[in-house]
Amino acid sequence: MPLSEQEQRLLEEMERSLYQNDSDFVARVTRRQGRPSYTSITLGVLAALVGVAIVVLALVFKQPWLGLPGFVVMLAGVLWALRPGMRMPKSGAKAPRSGGSAKPARPSSSGGSFMDRMNERWDKRNDPGQQ
Repeated sequence: MPLSEQEQRLLEEMERSLYQNDSDFVARVTRRQGRPSYTSITLGVLAALVGVAIVVLALVFKQPWLGLPGFVVMLAGVLWALRPGMRMPKSGAKAPRSGGSAKPARPSSSGGSFMDRMNERWDKRNDPGQQ
């Protein structure tokens, strides 16, 4: 269900207020975590499946002592798959600005990654004076 115009205005006002009043919090929350490592995800899922198989075999052969190592392998696989990716370099990160400070020139939207273009569009939407 989409937001009404009044709700959208209120949300935008709250966001502007947050950026202006608590820039440290915004910088902490918007910090990039990095790209997911698909190799880690794949290996973690495979290890979790092996752990499940060991637990099932422990049940089939009625060997409860085998269930514990199976559970440990399964848990380790899940944790391995969920671990954070590699951090992105901070060279492209920009600090949140407050008030009417001058905005540095950004590259045109014809180049760059998808996320860079989306960030640029978001900045243009929130700063009507730059268009």
